[in-house]
Amino acid sequence: MKKGNLNVIENMHAYVLEHSLRESDVLNRLRLETEKDSSAIMQIPPEQGQFMALLVKLIGAKRTIEIGVYTGYSTLCVSQAMPSNSYTVACDVSEAWTNIAKRYWKEAGVDHKIDLRIAPASETLEALIKDGQSQSYDFVFIDADKDNYDLYYELSLKLLKKGGVIAIDNVLLFGSVIDSNLLGDSLRDKLSENSIQAVRDLNKKIRNDCRVDISMLQIADGITLARKI
Repeated sequence: MKKGNLNVIENMHAYVLEHSLRESDVLNRLRLETEKDSSAIMQIPPEQGQFMALLVKLIGAKRTIEIGVYTGYSTLCVSQAMPSNSYTVACDVSEAWTNIAKRYWKEAGVDHKIDLRIAPASETLEALIKDGQSQSYDFVFIDADKDNYDLYYELSLKLLKKGGVIAIDNVLLFGSVIDSNLLGDSLRDKLSENSIQAVRDLNKKIRNDCRVDISMLQIADGITLARKI
């Protein structure tokens, strides 16, 4: 068996969680509350959150952007991993979901680090650029509407420092980037062919983008890391 196929071994995921996951109580309760809703597929798994927390520590991030907040699990992971004087711009359009996020951010004592902007993410990012904040952020996480992934990627590159990192979620889209027929019935109504094609196109674009160093990882639903050169 090739090493790249280890993820298909039965119970391997459970083994990874048992031997590596250090999920805090507040993160665990947020995740479990979110899982009660039918839209919980939008939440990242805990091992991905822990990976992102380690990543921002490794690069010494203090200024970050999150594009797509949902109930705030990934934002909480990253905020807890950064120093008390860090700053995160959190972009979302849903007050209902982010109200859940705010409860847990406050409980965890990281709400003072997070600047939640309820507006289309493209508008928020463009406003940051107009405000002179280009090349001032260390890390960007993109996990929002797939049709606009390319736009978010380009705006994020403008806002990112040299050496900063963009993490792009769902780059495998449950296998649909290979074959849209691989989607289960529960996901077929949530992902349009346009969304799937948008992710395919961005994956191809980043593969040949000389502005970044890249690695696509088979974590969760696929994460691409792009380091600005």
